Amino acid sequence: MTPCPPETEATDAAWWAQLDALAQHAEGLSDPNPRVAARLRTRDGRCFDGHTQAAGDAHAEIMALRAAQAAGADTRGATVWVTLEPCSHHGRTPPCCDALIAAGVERVVIAAIDPNPRVAGAGVQRLRAAGIDVQVLPTDHPAALATRERNIGFWQRMRHGRPWVRMKIAASLDGITALPNGVSQWITEEAARADGHAWRRRAGALLTGIGTVRRDDPRLDVRLVPSARQPLRVVLDSALDIDPTARILQPPGAALLYTALGAHPSAAQRTKRDALQAMGVTIVDRPGPPKTPGGPPKVDLAAVLADLAARDVNELHIEAGAELNASWWRAGGVDELLLYLAPRLLGAGAGLTTLGPLTRLEDGWPLAFVSVHSVGPDIRVLARVPGRTPALVEPSAVL
Repeated sequence: MTPCPPETEATDAAWWAQLDALAQHAEGLSDPNPRVAARLRTRDGRCFDGHTQAAGDAHAEIMALRAAQAAGADTRGATVWVTLEPCSHHGRTPPCCDALIAAGVERVVIAAIDPNPRVAGAGVQRLRAAGIDVQVLPTDHPAALATRERNIGFWQRMRHGRPWVRMKIAASLDGITALPNGVSQWITEEAARADGHAWRRRAGALLTGIGTVRRDDPRLDVRLVPSARQPLRVVLDSALDIDPTARILQPPGAALLYTALGAHPSAAQRTKRDALQAMGVTIVDRPGPPKTPGGPPKVDLAAVLADLAARDVNELHIEAGAELNASWWRAGGVDELLLYLAPRLLGAGAGLTTLGPLTRLEDGWPLAFVSVHSVGPDIRVLARVPGRTPALVEPSAVL
């Protein structure tokens, strides 16, 4: 049970902040479902909270109802605050609307309309049809904006049919990601590395290229922060050159390789593909145009995004080398840059990308700063491609 002062405007604002913090506990747990939190306040002034569990398990509203019922509380006439519109359809679980109606709640306050076309206002209508007083916050309310930020990948996939793509890079203050001899571990300090793993935990998939796998043999998993699940690990490997002993292919977690082998792989490639698939590795062929005329085909990045969306990946987190980074920028595939800068100068080495050279400043790739924070001795910069943030659903458009 949560301490529950009388409801006031100030209390209401504080509760939304608390619910957003509670929804964060669903990161690394609820994917591909959105991260949602709910608070139920009974008529006698007791509060009970819940957040979304693993896919196929209870949603936030159900967890709050269960907490109230376990305490013997009477839910009739209760008010429920929920960060996202209660679902109205049968998915992996029954509709949350039905549970709220059966519990006899009197009022439901919703931070944001669900962008899922299967819901998108239907939950509000179902609750109102049952006689429940429903309030939806305006789209410029801090709680509505926080809900979208907490679930930006879910919004992107529901509204635009592809994951939200975040590129993470760690560099020196002069933009060097590795020394000329290839040494790159570690440019940033432990606090920044742990923070980076917290961002990994948000993602449905972590992606790198075969060059990084050969050079660094990364695990590309979540291990520096607690996580109930491991994101899907993805490698772009046009010619299927990966070593079967690469750490990125080993448990825990699943691995997916995108190749550009086409219809006629060599005998050696077919043999390796069969061996990798026997290990449990998923291999998907998505050939695109060659990088140079007459050269070998490369993986089609747009096709990768479409395939990952079909696999219910909300957020794609890229940690790759400068060349692959540049390919993603040129393809227009990046939505957000997560950049860690260490307070040191390295002078020469690999840069953030191999974009350019340009002859005009206005031809550069524009970004808008979202936030700048200190993380230990390092700095974390979050920047976004202008116009990429998916819009909230206007209540008037669906109600």
